Amino acid sequence: MAKDTDSKSNPLVVVISGPSGVGKDVMIDRMIESGRLGFHFTVTVTTRDPRPGEQDGINHHFVSVDDFVNMIASDDLLEWAQVYGNYYGVPKKQVREALAAGNHVIIRVDVQGAKRLSNIIPEAFLIFIIPPSMDVLKKHLVNRGVDTEAEMTKRLTAANHEIRQASLFDFTVTNKEDHLDETVNKVLEIIKSESERIPPRKVSI
Repeated sequence: MAKDTDSKSNPLVVVISGPSGVGKDVMIDRMIESGRLGFHFTVTVTTRDPRPGEQDGINHHFVSVDDFVNMIASDDLLEWAQVYGNYYGVPKKQVREALAAGNHVIIRVDVQGAKRLSNIIPEAFLIFIIPPSMDVLKKHLVNRGVDTEAEMTKRLTAANHEIRQASLFDFTVTNKEDHLDETVNKVLEIIKSESERIPPRKVSI
C-alpha cells in the first residue's frame, strides 16, 4: 500500500487481539476494504485448513507443517505459536519492509501471541477486541460452523480467561453486535491518535 503522506504520523506496529469468534478477521477485512493509505495488513502463516471463503495469500498463507518448521529453523518468523492444534506465525520480512516504507503494520494474533510480540517489540501498540457478551461470542462461534461442541466449549473457556487479561493491552474496544463499521472507525481513530503522539513510539525490529 502507498505511504501515508501525513508527516505527523509515525509508523506503528499495531497488534490486534481478542478471543476466538470476537470478529477480528471480519473487522480487519473491513479495514482492508476501506482502502486506507499507509497501512500494511500482515498476512500470517498457518498450518490450518482454509475456512469457507478464505483465500491463500489474502487471509493467511496456508502451508504444511514441514514448511512451517522450516520457516522456524530459518528464523523467518517474528513470532509463532501452536493454537488449537495448528501453527500460526508472523513473517518477519513483511513487518520490516512495511515499517521501512513508513506504513503502519497491523498484526492479528491471539492473546498469547500479543504477549510475545509485546516482549519482542516493546513499542508495539496493543488493541484488545472484546464481545458485548459471552452469549454473543457463543453465537458467532456457532454461526461459524467449524467447531465441534467440545472445541466450542474449549474456546469459550479460553475466552473468559483472555478477557480477564484485557488490562495488559493499551486499548480495549467492544465489537458491538451489528455495529462493525463503528468498531472499525474506533480502531482507526485510536491508531491515528497514537501515531501522532509526542513523543512518538520508536519501533525497531
